[in-house]
Amino acid sequence: MHTKAFLAALLAPAVVSAQLNDLAVRAGLKYFGTALREGAINSDSAYAAILSDKKEFGQLVPENGQKWDATEATRGTFTYASGDITANKAKANGQGLRCHTMVWYSQLPSWVSGGTWTKTTLQSVIETHMSNVMGHYLGQCYAWDVINEAVTDDGAWRDNVFLKTFGTDYFALAFNAAKKVDPNTKLYYNDYNLEYNGAKATKALELVSIVKAAGAPIDGVGFQGHLIVGSTPSRSSLATVLKRFTALGVEVAYTELDIRHSSLPASTAAQVTQGNDFANVVGSCLDVTGCVGVTVWSFTDKYSWVPETFSGAGDALIYDKSFNKKVAWTSISSVLAAKATGNPVVTPGTTLATITTSAAATSSAAVTPAPVSSTKSSTAVVPTSTATTPIAEAAHWAQCGGNGWTGATACQSPWTCKYSNAWYSQCL
Repeated sequence: MHTKAFLAALLAPAVVSAQLNDLAVRAGLKYFGTALREGAINSDSAYAAILSDKKEFGQLVPENGQKWDATEATRGTFTYASGDITANKAKANGQGLRCHTMVWYSQLPSWVSGGTWTKTTLQSVIETHMSNVMGHYLGQCYAWDVINEAVTDDGAWRDNVFLKTFGTDYFALAFNAAKKVDPNTKLYYNDYNLEYNGAKATKALELVSIVKAAGAPIDGVGFQGHLIVGSTPSRSSLATVLKRFTALGVEVAYTELDIRHSSLPASTAAQVTQGNDFANVVGSCLDVTGCVGVTVWSFTDKYSWVPETFSGAGDALIYDKSFNKKVAWTSISSVLAAKATGNPVVTPGTTLATITTSAAATSSAAVTPAPVSSTKSSTAVVPTSTATTPIAEAAHWAQCGGNGWTGATACQSPWTCKYSNAWYSQCL
């Protein structure tokens, strides 16, 4: 037992100083990924360098390049230049590829959305589109979002050309068509606001059941995770709704994660809350067997869809506009590291290494351990130690407790050790 503890102490620092995808894989996930903005990758070298680092992001998804309007704007004419940007980048970097999206009411060419269709003619259009686009990326995609956002926030079926033509039969039709083209990729339903476990989540569960009852294949459900700072559900609540879906025999993943501030500039307290919200989302995935990965919808505030969609809101990602790692990055890395290290029992006096940042991270928030906060304040959970060598007090923002922690548990004045979760407490 002492030998195992000693080995754990030697190995732990390398684990907790790792980058996000490395940590995620060691924690049991398949990947930690990001969306790629096609218009930035070839014009912004700093952006490209971080995105291309497989240790940080193990999977890429095109932000827009594989959508219907990008691949078949004119009926029967297929173009892949935009979609290939992500596919080629992932291949060159040895990263995985997540593919997005097939049947969606938005970013749909007018010739589809405004057409006059019978079931037979629209089915032919869907099958032709899938055969060409999915066929072009055959063998490259871990998963395809086959149907996107088919449910409204109040729990009704979303009105669109597909529902008008087929009713709910288009669910099974689309999944069957996708399976025929690529039998080896994972086939997903993908939607937002499922995280709140309300009427929308219940309707999405019905969609999964409809597809399965029809004998059609469905492998996963994507929780987009477009959330709001301070309104994100708790880790346990998020895990509860994930489990409702895995109970139906599908895997789940967070596929488009960002957590936006409702107003800017964000205060220090709001940034701390955002970090805690990110940690809760990622932690909930770690807590659920069948949750396979997390993808952030771009990684830097410089290239986020949020400001152009939600007036006055923003700063929703884990790197700032200057590519400095934010509080949110450290919060995610902390929860992944806790899982990755397996809460090792270490010999007295051994301290796990502080999470490191990249050379690009030059702000004070980026180069010091950043806060993971909770309104709950209590003494951190720490193991009993017989060490006789005193440990210095922890500095502001530093870790001061958590299961398996053997470093300082008292903070330098005037800071107090604040409980975040069983794995992490911090001097705040």
